[in-house]
Amino acid sequence: MERSIWTRINDALAALTAGEGLSVVLDRLRGARVASPERSVGFTISVIALGAKMAKADGQVTRNEVAAFRSLFTIAPEEEANAARVFNLARQDVAGFDAYARKIAAIFPDEGRETLIDLLEGLFTIAMADGEYHPNEDAFLAEVARIFGLGDACFRSLRARFVEGAPRDPYDVLGITPDASMAEIRTAWKQAVRDSHPDRLIARGVPPEAVELASRRMIDINAAWKEINGSRAA
Repeated sequence: MERSIWTRINDALAALTAGEGLSVVLDRLRGARVASPERSVGFTISVIALGAKMAKADGQVTRNEVAAFRSLFTIAPEEEANAARVFNLARQDVAGFDAYARKIAAIFPDEGRETLIDLLEGLFTIAMADGEYHPNEDAFLAEVARIFGLGDACFRSLRARFVEGAPRDPYDVLGITPDASMAEIRTAWKQAVRDSHPDRLIARGVPPEAVELASRRMIDINAAWKEINGSRAA
């Protein structure tokens, strides 16, 4: 029987010796093979760890963070203790979120950009779980995006997709500029669709429990293509 992602995470935490923090786990996961179980462990721990730091950033330390993680991951009741342990280790760690973000970027060095975008999408999902987007969360996520090397356009695109009322540019969603030709736009759209297939996400390390990210992204990508195509045809 295949072990759950949460059981594998518990195994990773159990390997810690007295006095070691979550940063040690992140260091040990560095260089995990693509599509390996450790890759999914690294992704999940990364989202929860940065989510814990973000919870401190927005000042909402009393909200039900496990419920927020449920908006992204499928967590069985018997597995909630493992998810909560990761969260508490990160929140208690004196290391700043920027140190975590740098370690996390090092876990995904190969096809890193797409995986780091997946991860930032997960953080936006958690940030919006309480229905509000706090200024401190915006500053937190913008800095994480900068450390990940994703660029302002990528951050704006993600914020527009997740935050109601945020300025939205369909060109940002497809990762292109308004002066791109229709051929270039079509190519970017098709590539974005391929990159957002659930199998691609799983291969990058996103656990099956979180592939709902793919469905939401696909809707936004196709909407951006439809908007640009319609405006160009008018």
